[in-house]
Amino acid sequence: MSAEIIPVPKGFSFAVAKAGFKYVGRDDLALIVSDRPAAAAGVFTRNLFQAAPVVVAAEALKASQTARALLVNVGQANACTGREGIVNCRETLKLTAKVAGLAAGDILPASTGVIGPQLKMDAWKKALPELAANLGKSGPIEAAKAIMTTDTFPKLAWGTVSLGKKEARILGMAKGAGMICPDMATLIGLVVTDADVDPAWWREALALAVDQSFNSITVDGDTSTNDSVLALANGASGLATQTKEGRLAMSGALAEICQALAFMIVQDAEGGTKILRILVSGAEDNLQAEQAARAVGHSPLVKTAFFGEDANWGRIVAALGRSGAEFDPDKVSVAIGGMTVFAEGKPVAGDLDSLLAPHMRRKEIAVTINLGEGPGEYVLLASDLTHEYININADYRS
Repeated sequence: MSAEIIPVPKGFSFAVAKAGFKYVGRDDLALIVSDRPAAAAGVFTRNLFQAAPVVVAAEALKASQTARALLVNVGQANACTGREGIVNCRETLKLTAKVAGLAAGDILPASTGVIGPQLKMDAWKKALPELAANLGKSGPIEAAKAIMTTDTFPKLAWGTVSLGKKEARILGMAKGAGMICPDMATLIGLVVTDADVDPAWWREALALAVDQSFNSITVDGDTSTNDSVLALANGASGLATQTKEGRLAMSGALAEICQALAFMIVQDAEGGTKILRILVSGAEDNLQAEQAARAVGHSPLVKTAFFGEDANWGRIVAALGRSGAEFDPDKVSVAIGGMTVFAEGKPVAGDLDSLLAPHMRRKEIAVTINLGEGPGEYVLLASDLTHEYININADYRS
């Protein structure tokens, strides 16, 4: 993938730098700058232990509808660091603003890494001249690589919106592979577009897109302290989206970008080998469908069974039974790879293991559940659970 084929939105520039927060010899600091004020939006973790950058970014969005830049560091989460962590986060914004010709209040921060340690402020100060020197010389691929932690590949998605003779570009990137769970799944998502949007609507559109994407995935059932999705729209293309048609086109493009990035996160799950697309229908309402889907997607027994390519439907129905969703067990049906394996309270007759063996070897497997009660439905993307996941997370701090 070359930088030339990525349609970068007008008015945005990128910078990366090697700060050495945790990783040696690689970029671990990224900055995206708009050449003009941009409508700003953010969606953050609902974990009660919110990291300093989450607190600071949320406060900035309350104070202003616009921002100019997104700043991300990896290797240090700056979470559970108390008042000192907040002070340090704000100081990084002041230092970055000074070298990049911005105002500190125009920069939205995000961090990821180990919880607990204070930021290495000396490393920040040493890295910022390099970051400033690289502004406009780096591209989206370098930025996407810089925000990786245990990710195995950079996650980028892009698209365009056309209205009349005008066209706007939209570009997104994300990091995340572990500590991923719906409810603002450790993930960071960044979206930039040169469309002209209403700031209040932009925030609503981002929240909806996140619910349809990042909040509908799970790797390990752990919700992070640092989850953030930040989005800037600077209007540089001249394409206005204030009409019904414009908003529909823009919200659709935004959702597609977020869904593509969310899929990549599950695809890159730490040690993961499978993507489980869990569709629950027939629930009394959408909330109960979601409860059922999450119970299945979070279940370590279900996840390890799929890693072992074992079509163990018993683990799926057991998870459904404890999900909190209300249904008649005799009405439930379960299909794997399009093949019904359980219905009317008992397994379907036949050599299911042999018939399902080709499906279980696939990288993406559909698990379709009908509760037989009503119109509610929900789709969740989940990963399997492997030996490698344990290896990665057993020594993450070392």
